[in-house]
Amino acid sequence: MLKILVPTLMILPAAWFAPPPFLWASTLALSMLIAIFSLYWLKDIQFTTWSCINPVMGADTISIPLLLLTCWLLPLMILASQRHMNQEPVSHQRMYISILIFLQIFLVLAFSTTNVIMFYIMFEATLIPTIMLMVRWGIQELRLSAGSYFLMYTIVASIPLLVTLLFLDTESGSLSILNTPYKDPSPPPEYLQVLWVLSCLMAFMVKMPLYGTHLWLPKAHVEAPVAGSMVLAAVLLKLGGYGMIRISPLLHPEVQFMCYPFLVAAMWGSILAGTNCLRQTDLKALIAYSSVSHMSVVIIGVLIQTPSSISGAMLLMIAHGLTSSALFCLANSVYERTNSRTLLLTRGLHVVLPLLSTWWFLAILCNIALPPLPNMLAEILVLTALYDWSWWAIVLPCFLMLLTLGYTFFLFMMSQRGPPSPQASKLDPSFTREHLIIFLHLIPLLLLIANPGLILKCL
Repeated sequence: MLKILVPTLMILPAAWFAPPPFLWASTLALSMLIAIFSLYWLKDIQFTTWSCINPVMGADTISIPLLLLTCWLLPLMILASQRHMNQEPVSHQRMYISILIFLQIFLVLAFSTTNVIMFYIMFEATLIPTIMLMVRWGIQELRLSAGSYFLMYTIVASIPLLVTLLFLDTESGSLSILNTPYKDPSPPPEYLQVLWVLSCLMAFMVKMPLYGTHLWLPKAHVEAPVAGSMVLAAVLLKLGGYGMIRISPLLHPEVQFMCYPFLVAAMWGSILAGTNCLRQTDLKALIAYSSVSHMSVVIIGVLIQTPSSISGAMLLMIAHGLTSSALFCLANSVYERTNSRTLLLTRGLHVVLPLLSTWWFLAILCNIALPPLPNMLAEILVLTALYDWSWWAIVLPCFLMLLTLGYTFFLFMMSQRGPPSPQASKLDPSFTREHLIIFLHLIPLLLLIANPGLILKCL
């Protein structure tokens, strides 16, 4: 694990001491080398046991895909931020890159730690660089309000989790994830069962988020810079799903039946989030609500607690992370040219930016889970497990698939098709940098089409 953490820390001297003309090129090259070198974890995913173990860190088939996604995202964030950050002073550019580096370090530590308390600390530590990105480099004046929503929702929901983890540590003597399969958790007193489940799950439900606790997410996405939106959609939301997978085995079977209300809320919330997408006029807000809808399917897969549902949830987290990050990059490309995210003002871009519209179409196909994309396989695994759990529960998720098709093509038709505006001919052409970003997002999806077993080894 230190083979990744130490080189990531070594990017900091390059960020602060590289000459200004080579600042972005040097940090991009170093981060891309780390992302490529991190692929050595793929050899460990062939085994069902832990690897790279030391007293505080390790990796298994659940954490390795998320670690790879985290390392792969840093060069993409640097590449996507280069244009709008070039207008900033050099010192601000160096600080911006440093924040992205620290965010990757916190995420790698969160996904690789074997202690639940350490995971909680890193889970909360990711708030600091994310809020700094949002508040300092946010787009509009509402960024302070969005940062406040993000901070308060996450902290208020996480404090009960800390209390519960400390109580579990006192009862069991250890919160090591390695010892979880060999523990027989004692049930809490009957009068504490509701608080027990709420405390363990609510922090992760807010992070994913579950519909009803999602109000911070559209605000954060709309106000954040492109790198903030990318890391928020691709990795930070997945911290919630990863935490649920790790914490659920600590719950006693007698209290796991209390997850059923969350299952119903996730199914119903996915429909409401999809319906909200159909009435959005803001490009980034629509993609944000789409993330709420997709993450509700992940919640369903994790709470059912069967091997196939967990595998489907893991595969969907990876596929959604790449797809939503690509969509936010494309939305940023539109914003950089039109200075607007309103769908009605961005119509007809297929006339002046045909290749960028092609990337839009490919990202849209990934979002609707078109076969044989891994998104489709993930949803089939989750829906099959849901049908085995209760046959009537399959109705709402099937309706969600139709809603997803509707709002996704609504997004494409409203943003790309139609008569172009009079100012469309004055827009800048697409750049090689933008094509490279989307290409690097889609390459892992193509790899998962060829070999979905890279993720499904957690079966």
